[in-house]
Amino acid sequence: MRRWMMLALGTAAQTVACTFLYGLPYTSETLRRDNGLSLGQVGLLIACPTIGLLLTLIAWGALADRFGERTVIASGLAMTAVLLSLAATVDGLVPLGVLLALAGAASASVSAASGRLVVGWFSARERGLAMGIRQTSTPLGMGIAALVVPTLAAHDGVRGTVLFCAVLCGAVAVLVGSLTTDPPRTARPTGQEPAANPYRHSTLWRIHASSALLCVPQFATNAFAMVFLIDVRGWSAVHAGQLLVLSQVLGAVSRVVAGRWSDRVGSRVRPMRQLSVCIAVVMGATALGALWPSPLTDLAMVVACGITASTNGLAFTATAELAGTAWSGRAMGVQNTGQNLAASLTPPLLGGLIASAGYARGFLLAGALAVAACFVIPTVRIPAVPTPEGRAPTVPTPEGRAPTAAPAPEGRAPTAAPAPESDGRAD
Repeated sequence: MRRWMMLALGTAAQTVACTFLYGLPYTSETLRRDNGLSLGQVGLLIACPTIGLLLTLIAWGALADRFGERTVIASGLAMTAVLLSLAATVDGLVPLGVLLALAGAASASVSAASGRLVVGWFSARERGLAMGIRQTSTPLGMGIAALVVPTLAAHDGVRGTVLFCAVLCGAVAVLVGSLTTDPPRTARPTGQEPAANPYRHSTLWRIHASSALLCVPQFATNAFAMVFLIDVRGWSAVHAGQLLVLSQVLGAVSRVVAGRWSDRVGSRVRPMRQLSVCIAVVMGATALGALWPSPLTDLAMVVACGITASTNGLAFTATAELAGTAWSGRAMGVQNTGQNLAASLTPPLLGGLIASAGYARGFLLAGALAVAACFVIPTVRIPAVPTPEGRAPTVPTPEGRAPTAAPAPEGRAPTAAPAPESDGRAD
């Protein structure tokens, strides 16, 4: 039961962080009305937390590797709560933007450490499912923000929204600090060298790159689904929003199903490759729907919003398993950084293409990048169990062969590779 409590706490921490990060856009109209800002100024202000997040993800991951998950998550959320409370008291947009950026930097602790917490408590046969559940924190956070923030912003302005997020972060920080237990770690024997850098091999880089490519179709649909339904299919904003709630539910379910699938087949990368092909097909169907609109166009868009989110948990799980215990925090920080950069760049760049060439070409490009991701995803067997601290990580091997030990320094015997924990089926 303890591991499920750790999963619940890690998911709750990520959910409140997402509520803060994705709740600010719902204050856009209030910012324009109360402060006379242009859309560009509003966009810059609500981007401040993401900028802070991107700058600190890897550093928080290194702290998680060094000091453990509970300390990092609890302290990061507590700092976020304090900074947001200060943001609710300041006058002026510049101080507000600075405090929001600092709060985003503090909230990055959750992204870097909560996945590490989940991976550490679950065995390989349950880890994909657990990480899939943890990844539902994004639609959960977005859902809470959509339900609460517009009303708060209308009545209390940005200050009420910021205080609401501060209370959530503070409450979960207390829960994490009181109830969380770090996963057990294997102490490094005296005199043994630290674990080797997993980035000496290309496999981890390919996981990061393919995951970033797969973020493009995900955020292409997230960013443009509503305006697409309004422009191409003539939906009202209210009805389009109601339809897209279904897509968020489908996105959450797809993460869990993909994680469970990876547990059953004993591989993270094989489902990622197969899902990338499915994503490309669905994006192609959505592009056709833009050229020849019909009720099937609506269905294609909902399915696209759901299935494009399915690979997130698989990529994070593969990253943690390949990096090993000693490096997983930093590796997931790099993974998060790449995904957030792709997510930030996709709407403006793809939006420019859609504005000049139409929705069909924009969605076809997103589908083509999903095809490219299929070839970038490594065709190797990734160790299913994080390498205990103090042992060299295993070297990825071609599919169908057992993993081998990392080369030992000259004059030393090679370290035996830990046996992957799986159901006996090769990747």
